[in-house]
Amino acid sequence: MLALVTFFGAGAGSSQSAPPASAPVEQQPSGAVIRREVDLVLVEAIVRDASGRPLKGLKQDDFLLYEEGVQQEIAHFSQDQLPLAVALVVDQSGSIKPFLQPLQYATLTALRTLKPEDQVALFVFSNETELLEDLTTDKRRVSGHFENLDAGGSTNINDALFLAAEYLRTEAPKSRRVIILVSDNVPTDPGMVSPNDVITEALEADAAIYSIKIPGENLGLPVPGTKKRIPTISSTIAGRKVNVAQVAAETGGEVFDVEKEGSLFLAFQTVIERLKTRYTLGFYPSHGPDGRFRHVDVKLQPRLGARGKDYAVLAKRGYYAPRPKRASR
Repeated sequence: MLALVTFFGAGAGSSQSAPPASAPVEQQPSGAVIRREVDLVLVEAIVRDASGRPLKGLKQDDFLLYEEGVQQEIAHFSQDQLPLAVALVVDQSGSIKPFLQPLQYATLTALRTLKPEDQVALFVFSNETELLEDLTTDKRRVSGHFENLDAGGSTNINDALFLAAEYLRTEAPKSRRVIILVSDNVPTDPGMVSPNDVITEALEADAAIYSIKIPGENLGLPVPGTKKRIPTISSTIAGRKVNVAQVAAETGGEVFDVEKEGSLFLAFQTVIERLKTRYTLGFYPSHGPDGRFRHVDVKLQPRLGARGKDYAVLAKRGYYAPRPKRASR
């Protein structure tokens, strides 16, 4: 996240640097302080132990943060303190029809555990994507839309994720940004954008993508004499479909399989819990605006073990620096 940063007063177990006196600030009713036109880069991370459970209670001096291999000073540190903007992106194709009714209960119950100031927007998609609810703090309004939804059409995941990321980038500049995709993750429509476009837009929007993977009914064509089926996805579509697991990993998100979690509600609950355990680290880059992609890396101090053996870190792989401003004539 660049150019606009929200700082909340430090709570237990958190700390952050105050904006320099020369930086213009704006007081908000919530007590937050907004610093405008700064180049603080925010990196969100989830740390899991060797058994896969999120590590809670970590402090700022437990982390090491790198940009392009160079260690950075952590200027901001918090956990679930900054406001959150969630784009809920729901597959409305025929393959997920059995899950539309359970979605109302799952979303109503899980989303209301977010902070009161957190906002949620609702997108639905099949061959096209539609914004049903703009960002709102009224989570009941979001879940209410599932009463009247019907399923049908193809599955255009590419465009849905791209449009949701673009929306969050423009409509929620002050918030942490997350996309929750509810789908069987089987695209049957290539859409208008490529998988690379989806990843680029998500990284530029600084939006982590989480997937709730449901067992869809897209069974494909039966193979005579066997119990096997051939997926009804053409080679053209297969070459242009977004790999949901890949885009989730590159943006710092995860994929949760409803069958493994036990139910749609439990999968939703797990995602919301993950959002609450994400650590937010910020640093001031030493370079100026150049529009380049910058790789970032998050580790724990050596005293806490070895990454990959004792713990794992889920975080975005990098960010796009601001583009240089054009000189005025």
